[in-house]
Amino acid sequence: MKENLLDVFTDMLSEGVYDPSIFKAFFLAGGPGSGKSYVVRRTTGGFGMKLINPDTAFEKILRDAGRDLDMRKMDPDERDNLRLRAKNITNAQMKLYIDGRLGLILDGTGKDYNKISTIKKQLDTLGYDSYMIFVNTSLEVALDRNEKRARKLPDDMVKKSWNDVQSNMGKFQGLFGTGNMIIVDNNRADEDIMTLAQKRIRKSITQPIRNTRAKAWIKRELEKRKR
Repeated sequence: MKENLLDVFTDMLSEGVYDPSIFKAFFLAGGPGSGKSYVVRRTTGGFGMKLINPDTAFEKILRDAGRDLDMRKMDPDERDNLRLRAKNITNAQMKLYIDGRLGLILDGTGKDYNKISTIKKQLDTLGYDSYMIFVNTSLEVALDRNEKRARKLPDDMVKKSWNDVQSNMGKFQGLFGTGNMIIVDNNRADEDIMTLAQKRIRKSITQPIRNTRAKAWIKRELEKRKR
């Protein structure tokens, strides 16, 4: 099993050295029901970026256990324990990708500013160029979409998350800089807005690497291949 995992990692690393998204990290922010998954599919497809999403692992755990995706029907302690399992899975996944310096999309609500700031600083130290895609909606839209999706959250959780994310917007602008923070108004999933966001995000993904640490790492990896 370890050999298989090593082979997978080696293949990803080999791909990553030549991939335009290497050393690029995009943090997602937006409360439940904001439509982050839709925005990511529309704007980042085709670049081989690795998605880190605890919700995906969480839903798989629920389905494997035959559990209902409606969080309103689940005991809070059980829900939190299963969420912790999902986070442990995605943390291990993220470490693997970072070891290969692969392009990352870190999905999250953005409610924990300190956590995002810490991860960003770690990635910056390695040579990553970091960006944020802030998917914005009104609270009313978020509540309506939450009601329509399979994995429903209690309304009070949606409201708290939305308020926390909104209160962090200004801090994120300071952390990433206006040039590296892309705000997408997704209240109506307007085609013109999606097209504009897609152009800006894809330009960032394909932008040549500027960080000297990243350039040095790639040079070392390429030299290893010549031996």
